[in-house]
Amino acid sequence: MFNKKKRKNMLVMKPILREGYRLEPSPGEEKRLTLVVPRTGWLERLSVRWLGQPEAIRVRLDELGSFVLSRCDGTHTVQDLADALEQAFGSEAEPVLPRLVQFLKILDANGWIRMTPPGDSGPP
Repeated sequence: MFNKKKRKNMLVMKPILREGYRLEPSPGEEKRLTLVVPRTGWLERLSVRWLGQPEAIRVRLDELGSFVLSRCDGTHTVQDLADALEQAFGSEAEPVLPRLVQFLKILDANGWIRMTPPGDSGPP
């Protein structure tokens, strides 16, 4: 009868890095990673071929971003990530939860991760 959107509890969602995307160590920086995003869209492929654009976008992450993305494997919930961040970085990561949720929303909006609901076994 009513078409209400069902609200999801972000804390129980499990983020997963999109298939085909990968994390590489940043050269010379032990605790930082680089996210490699392949350019697979048709327009991107044309720009790679004809305009000499790079085949992948490389995003250098800071320590906190590296820590979070390295754990986006579908086994950790957002709450697990928040707890791990707090334990590993302490006050440096404060305010942990709002910061983490905003970071994950940005990653999701860019299509770099997907959020799976509780009970989902992870990547297909």
